[in-house]
Amino acid sequence: MDVVSGEMGRGVPWDDVTMGEYLKDEETMAKTIKDGWFFTGDVGVMHCDSYLEIKDRSKDVIISGGENISNVEVESLMYGHPTVNEEAVVARPDDFGETACAFVGMRAGLAGPPPTEAEVIAWCREKMPHFIVRKTVVFLPELPKTSPGKIHEYVLRNTTKKLGR
Repeated sequence: MDVVSGEMGRGVPWDDVTMGEYLKDEETMAKTIKDGWFFTGDVGVMHCDSYLEIKDRSKDVIISGGENISNVEVESLMYGHPTVNEEAVVARPDDFGETACAFVGMRAGLAGPPPTEAEVIAWCREKMPHFIVRKTVVFLPELPKTSPGKIHEYVLRNTTKKLGR
């Protein structure tokens, strides 16, 4: 079976090569490779035109009261807020299991005072289902980044532990 390549629309053969093993790490091997399949932890959907869309990572899905919340989808909506420059959503423990906790870096040069946590939450309630709406918004001058410049969600997850329930 061929798939369409990005260059000149030509078909290319499927590539079935995958890694063989994690060196000297049998625990990770047992979690990652099962029955010959490599489990990446990515969550995606296959569209009717055979287009695979990666939606999220399973480890980043927030489970609140039995509902699955995609942090990527919440972040996409949140970027529509006029004062948000950068944002990351991570799980924070609560009485329903987890809740979404938003870390927000504001746009520079805003006219007027920055929004409050309550204002941002109210804005979210207009655009998202109730179970998704964050209960916590943390404003930071800048979000922590990895050396390549990606938002360092591990640091933010650790920060939520300090916030308590």
